[in-house]
Amino acid sequence: MSLESVRAFFAEKAPEISLIESSVSSATVVLAAEAYGVEPARIAKTLSLRVGDRVVLIVTSGTSRMDNKKLKAQFGGKPKMLGLDEVAEITGHEVGGVCPFGLKSPLPIYCDVSLKAFDVVLPAAGSTHSAVRITPDRMAQLTSAEWIDVCEIRPS
Repeated sequence: MSLESVRAFFAEKAPEISLIESSVSSATVVLAAEAYGVEPARIAKTLSLRVGDRVVLIVTSGTSRMDNKKLKAQFGGKPKMLGLDEVAEITGHEVGGVCPFGLKSPLPIYCDVSLKAFDVVLPAAGSTHSAVRITPDRMAQLTSAEWIDVCEIRPS
């Protein structure tokens, strides 16, 4: 279902973008980098967070780590990662396939500036065996994401 909602999203908003499906799991940054033949930093991971009573998605470079001080300053409260069941319930995507596309219901989406280091990134596409190749700016534009700086960048 989740993969289909992502397919429908791209069919409507960006039919020129094709989903890539892998025979091996791409459920983690390391697995995705191996499956798609790119360095881990180029994998765009989507984090599902609750801040107070709101849920937000933050897309970051695969090797970036959230900076709690920056997050608290950006969102005005301490963010908590959603639990596995909550992620699927709220986004419509299982953990390992969470992405900002084809969501069950609209959520605020933020792209961390760590993604701007790359011409093309690979976020998941609704399943643990799918992704898309997309420019960070196009991803932000298609998902109405706001650019923020909430990560510390770690070497690959």
